[in-house]
Amino acid sequence: MKEKLNIIIFFNALILLTSCNGQNTNKVVQTENNAKGDTVSVLGSSVMVIFQDSRNDYWFGSWETGVYKYNGKTIVNYTTKNGLINNRIDEIKEDEFGNIYFSSANATSEISKFNGQTFTTLKAVPSNNWKLESTDLWFKYSYGNTGKVYRYDGTNLFELQFPNPPNLSNPFDIYSIYKDSKGNIWFGTNPVGVCRYDGKLFQWITEEDVTEFRNEGANGVRSITEDKNGDFWFNTEFRYSIYDSITLKADRFYTRHKSIGGLDAKKDSNLDEYLSTVKDNDDNLWFVTYLDGVWKYDGIKITHYPIKVNSKQIALFSIYKDNNGNLWLGTHENGAYKFNGTSFEKFTK
Repeated sequence: MKEKLNIIIFFNALILLTSCNGQNTNKVVQTENNAKGDTVSVLGSSVMVIFQDSRNDYWFGSWETGVYKYNGKTIVNYTTKNGLINNRIDEIKEDEFGNIYFSSANATSEISKFNGQTFTTLKAVPSNNWKLESTDLWFKYSYGNTGKVYRYDGTNLFELQFPNPPNLSNPFDIYSIYKDSKGNIWFGTNPVGVCRYDGKLFQWITEEDVTEFRNEGANGVRSITEDKNGDFWFNTEFRYSIYDSITLKADRFYTRHKSIGGLDAKKDSNLDEYLSTVKDNDDNLWFVTYLDGVWKYDGIKITHYPIKVNSKQIALFSIYKDNNGNLWLGTHENGAYKFNGTSFEKFTK
């Protein structure tokens, strides 16, 4: 329990350190920079997020040294001197035209767009324009208990304010965004639970029904994943069956199931919460914990993959599945790791 509380304190401290204030109501304008970047031999030590684009280039977003592009031969580092909004990158996404977008918890009301040659800063327009189009890109707002999120429709970056969850008025942040198999958008928050938006309705699963910490504090819903059966996992040991408006016959649109319990199968496990999840090409679920490696769940059994350096577990941040189904890990101080079919090994080009 002490370890769990330490992890909560660690992440809450990170949020406080990276909170940003202020708003900008300008439209998409801002400087364009010829982004040549710097060719480097290795990635930075801290890799927060990994993404592979439609051209099969890899992008590695770091904690404080910008973003790295790897084309299979060369690593190029882009930073604020090349036009990137911030040297901390939290999200990387791509639109239907192949443009790449970067958001940062340290940048308020703006994201970066990269067209392959130049970075353009997109500034958010405060709006009530809540819509759900198939080509929209959604981004987290910078931290600070704002209850805000970005929607980019290809022309404008809208800064949207969430309506308050039913019977709750707590300030909250958006920690994760996920599009499900039906096209609905899910938002994981801290500390008020998780919300499904279908283009018309906002439906909430409250913090009390998501967290395992109860009165010990909330670590936030940092991961949302839909499994092969259409059930959802919100970085706790539970899974949730979700119902649409046609099949819904009760007050709640979900049912919570106990499911796998603690990842290590111990009764008083500290592993009933994880940071990042992905479903592989064989429908296995992979869970990343902060200081206890990676866990695979095949629907029946759980397999543990420790990630160690000098016999000591390293701090992990995220897991990602690339275009070919390969699994990657982002770590806090040890770069990126790739799964070789048996274990995760440190990535070197």
